Amino acid sequence: MTAAKIVVVDDDESIRELASLYLGKEGFSVECAVDGSSAVEAVRRAAPALVVLDLMLPGKSGYDVCREVRQESDVPIIMLTARDEDVDKIVGLELGADDYLTKPFNPRELVARVKAILRRSETTQGRKAAGVTRIGALSVDKQRREVKVDGRELALRTKEFDLLAALAENAGIVLTREQLLDRVWGYNFYGETRTVDVHVQHVRARLAGSGLSIATVRGVGYKLVEEVR
Repeated sequence: MTAAKIVVVDDDESIRELASLYLGKEGFSVECAVDGSSAVEAVRRAAPALVVLDLMLPGKSGYDVCREVRQESDVPIIMLTARDEDVDKIVGLELGADDYLTKPFNPRELVARVKAILRRSETTQGRKAAGVTRIGALSVDKQRREVKVDGRELALRTKEFDLLAALAENAGIVLTREQLLDRVWGYNFYGETRTVDVHVQHVRARLAGSGLSIATVRGVGYKLVEEVR
């Protein structure tokens, strides 16, 4: 079986070596890049399973790299940020990153995040294979615009359906309010995001007893999760 390839992008040699060492021990094939331009080239050439991307890079920033990669690929991206500030995380997530780690980080946590995202990515692809997204007892059919829980159809308004579909397609992944506005309402609206919060409350009520809930990630946004029983 071919080892999954991870591209690690960081201008700090010690971080590249540490990440390569721990990921290599877990059976991953690692390729490194030291700046933004070489990072984009590496992703195109290697077609990796996941990218670990530092935001503060010389020349082309990690934000720029994330933006370029997202124009061509949906490969999972873990951001590395030196500052524990919500704005860094939100901007990165808005550009399409899947997760983030704040430096300094425990390399074992990096490995755990990589494994979790790859498992989630595989599961998501499997859920979408038949054109229907399935999570636990929930199924979302975008073509038929039907949502069912244990075979029982849920009555949802148009935007409630679109909101749940967006969260279901990215189950376990945090989506910012701005991302949800763009995906569900079709425009970027930087200001009053109350409409997202109101619709989330309504969908939460519809999901009661389904085994799923919409979790609030403070300062970032929302994600659909399976409830622990």
